[in-house]
Amino acid sequence: MNSFKKLAGETAIYGMSSIVGRFINWWLVPYYSHVFLTDQFGIVTNLYAYMAFLLVILTYGMETGFFRYASDKKNKEQVYSNTLVSLFLTSASFLLVVLTFSDTIAQWMDYQNHPEYIQWIAIILALDAFTSIPFAKLRIESKAIKFASLKLINIFFNVFFNIFFLSICPNLLESNPASWVNLVYSPEIGVGYVIISNLIASAINFVLLIPEMWIKLRLDAKLLKEMIWYSFPILIVGVAGMINQNIDKILLPKLLPAEQDPMSQLGIYGANYKMAVLMNMFIQAFRYAFEPFFFSQVKSEDNKRGYAIVMKYFVIFGLLIFLGICLYIDVVKLIIDKEYHSGLNVVPIVLMANLFLGIYYTLSLWYKLTDKTRFGAYFAGVGAVITLVLNFVFIPQYGYVASAWAVLICFVVMTGLSYFFGQRYFPVNYPLKRIGLYFFVALAIYSAAKILNISTSFAMYAVHTGLMLSFVGLIFSIEKKEILKFLK
Repeated sequence: MNSFKKLAGETAIYGMSSIVGRFINWWLVPYYSHVFLTDQFGIVTNLYAYMAFLLVILTYGMETGFFRYASDKKNKEQVYSNTLVSLFLTSASFLLVVLTFSDTIAQWMDYQNHPEYIQWIAIILALDAFTSIPFAKLRIESKAIKFASLKLINIFFNVFFNIFFLSICPNLLESNPASWVNLVYSPEIGVGYVIISNLIASAINFVLLIPEMWIKLRLDAKLLKEMIWYSFPILIVGVAGMINQNIDKILLPKLLPAEQDPMSQLGIYGANYKMAVLMNMFIQAFRYAFEPFFFSQVKSEDNKRGYAIVMKYFVIFGLLIFLGICLYIDVVKLIIDKEYHSGLNVVPIVLMANLFLGIYYTLSLWYKLTDKTRFGAYFAGVGAVITLVLNFVFIPQYGYVASAWAVLICFVVMTGLSYFFGQRYFPVNYPLKRIGLYFFVALAIYSAAKILNISTSFAMYAVHTGLMLSFVGLIFSIEKKEILKFLK
C-alpha cells in the first residue's frame, strides 16, 4: 500500500507541473484563435504535427530504454552516459542535415516561402530530443520538484515570448513607429514568432539542465546496442502513435479540395482538438509517475490487484472529465473565437478517443514488464493502418470529422488488442463489469443531454448539473468503502 501512496504523491507533484503548466500553455490556443485567422492557426497546427513526429524519431524510444536499464542502480551512471552520448550524436547529425537542406525540405513541406521555419524547428527538435534524457534522469531519481520547476519555466518563457511578440510588440510599434521594438520585431515574421518563442524557451531549458549533463561520459557499445534493441520497438510504437494522433493534421491540407480552404479547416479542427486538453493533461501526469513506478515493482499478485484499482479510477476520472466538458460545452466554447465554433462537434469524439488512449497506456504495462515490447509495436501498427486508411478514404468527403472518428476507432481497437493479449502474458483481474457500467451510464447521460437539447440556458445548466451529480452519486454509492479506506 505504501508504494501506491508513493504513486499518489508523485502523481500530485508531476500532475501539478503537468496540469498547471499545460493549462497555462493551453491558453495559447484561445489566444491564437483571437490573434490569428483560421488559416494562420492551421499553419501552427500543421508545423507542430510535423514536430511531434520528428521528436519521437529523434528520441527513438531511449527514454523508456533508460528507465528499463537504469533501474539497476549499479549500472545507472553508465546507462545515463550511454543515452546522453547517443542522443547528442543523433540530434547534432539531424540538425546539420536539416540546416544544409532546409530549402529542399521547406519545398517538400509546402513552406518554400519560409525555409527559416524549418531551420528554427530543427534547432528546437535537437534541443528537446537531447534534453529529454536529463529530464528522464530527474524522474527516475524522484526529483519531482526540480522536474516540475524546469517544465514550468519552459512553459512560462514560451507563453511570455508569444505574448511579447504577437501582442506587446505590435501595440508598441503602433503607438510609436520609431520605437526600439524595430530592433527585435518585424511584422512580416507573423506566425513565425510562435516558433521563435518555442526556440527561446527550449534554449533556456537546455542551459538550466547543463548541471544534469555534467558527468564523465563513457560509451559502452555492447550496453548501448542492448538498449537500442530494447528501445527500437518503442520507437515503432511512438511513430505509429504519432500517426494515430497527428497524421490527420498533416493529411488534411493535402487531401481536402482547394476550394474548401484546407489550411483554414485545419485551423478550426486544431483549435477544437485542443479542447480535449484536460483529458490529455490527466493522462500525461499519470504516466510521468506511473512509468518509472511500475518498473520498480515486483510482479506480485498484490501489485496486480493494485494495477486493477488504478485502472478503475483512471476510467472514473476520465469519464468525469468527458462529461464535465461535454455537458458544459456552451461555456467552454466561449474560450475560443467564434470563427472556430463550427468545429465543436468533434470535441466529444476527441475526448473519448483520448480517454481510450489513456486506458491503452495504462494497459501497456504488461508488455513492458514482460519485456515483450514488440507487442506495443504490433498494436500501434494496427492502429496506424486504421488511421491512415480512414483518413485517406473519408477526409475528401467528410473533412476533419472523419479524422476525429478515425482517432477514436483507432484507440478503441488498440485498447481491445492490448487487453486481449495482456490477459495471456500478464493477466490482471480488471473490474470490467464496473468499468463497463460506468461507461454505459456516462454515455447514456451524454446521449440524454443531446436528445433533450434544452434551448433555455438556465434550464439546460440545471438539468446538466443534475445529470452530472447523478453520475458522481452512482460512483460514490458503489465505491464508498474503497474511497473512505484510501482517504484514511
